[in-house]
Amino acid sequence: MQNKQSFEFEFVALMASLMSIVALSIDALLPALPDIGNALGVVDTNKNQMLVTMIFLGLGFGQLIFGPLSDSFGRKPIVYAGFLLFIVASLICVTTNNFEIMIAGRVLQGIGLSSPRTMAISMVRDTYSGNYMAKILSFVVMVFILVPVIAPTLGQFLLNFYNWESIFYVNLIFGLIVMLWFWQRQPETLEVKRRIKFSGRIFIDGTKEFIKYKHSVAFTLVSGFITGSFMVYLSTSQQIFQEQYNLADMFPYIFASLAIAVGLATYLNSQLVVRFGMWRISYTATIAYVIISLLYVALYHNGNNPSIGILLSFFGLQFFAIGFLFGNLRALAMQPIGHIAGIGAAINGFVSTVMAVPIANYIGSFVNTSVLPLFIGFSVFGSLSFLVFLRLKLSKT
Repeated sequence: MQNKQSFEFEFVALMASLMSIVALSIDALLPALPDIGNALGVVDTNKNQMLVTMIFLGLGFGQLIFGPLSDSFGRKPIVYAGFLLFIVASLICVTTNNFEIMIAGRVLQGIGLSSPRTMAISMVRDTYSGNYMAKILSFVVMVFILVPVIAPTLGQFLLNFYNWESIFYVNLIFGLIVMLWFWQRQPETLEVKRRIKFSGRIFIDGTKEFIKYKHSVAFTLVSGFITGSFMVYLSTSQQIFQEQYNLADMFPYIFASLAIAVGLATYLNSQLVVRFGMWRISYTATIAYVIISLLYVALYHNGNNPSIGILLSFFGLQFFAIGFLFGNLRALAMQPIGHIAGIGAAINGFVSTVMAVPIANYIGSFVNTSVLPLFIGFSVFGSLSFLVFLRLKLSKT
């Protein structure tokens, strides 16, 4: 089953939909961050970024629970368990008047959503391998990217006609629809004979097995660097466009246009990866990521923001490079560890996410009056990613 080389549209759409519950829960809420902060008495607007970054923290830790369990009990039951937790966490978020409890609810949402997110990657690895796996993951990410294109606009619509709580309810409705589809149409991908007997040492043994594969470890680190620098944009984009550029009404459309740049790159990657290979494309995209960010830092090192057109051009180029990285980095990390796909995806996701959250929180604290700190972050962590690639490349020779 792991050598499958056929494209199944419904499988790709369903895996993307599982991951899209995560994207909708994050991106639809972006226009509502000031309203939620005001409703919960937040004085420091930088704290509103935690409504984004803390769900990622939950995503990271949740994978450590659900990934190993899925290797023992199968993928489908774990998806259902995670979604039930997401329902409970969402109800906490819409009923609280306390910011700290809201943050706790967002962490729990992340833990619950880590299940469908991790299981989607595990099910792709159960079914495909090699560059064709990267091709399928690129299609999954491309469909997944459509959600950030429309999510902020949907969030703004709900905010204009209802309230910020309605965004959580719409997320729940979307999730229920996906769960029904998943229940009816998706067979279990992990055969009983390939399951690992559950024991208290399953995580320890899986981790020991994971770290044997230096490429899996290396590309997990690169995922953390890239995801962390990109997460700064996610958590500060509302602040940048609404406060620094006074473009509150245009924010959903700007966010959507930049998401399209990522989506276009993932589509091109799906067409090119089998021909050129995921390693070569990722290496080239990392170099481009570094060059673009360093160019911005060199031109605007004084901290003055450029015109909105120039800024969007740099963002567009940066995210176009990212589009060639997301799916390929996951595929490169997962390729050697198909025999422990559940815990492998969990460790990959946990490490990269736990790395990303402090990166995002730290750099985001400096994005007050200038976009420069964001591009410095892109430069630093893009350069670290390039060094990892270079080290692996040299070790081949």
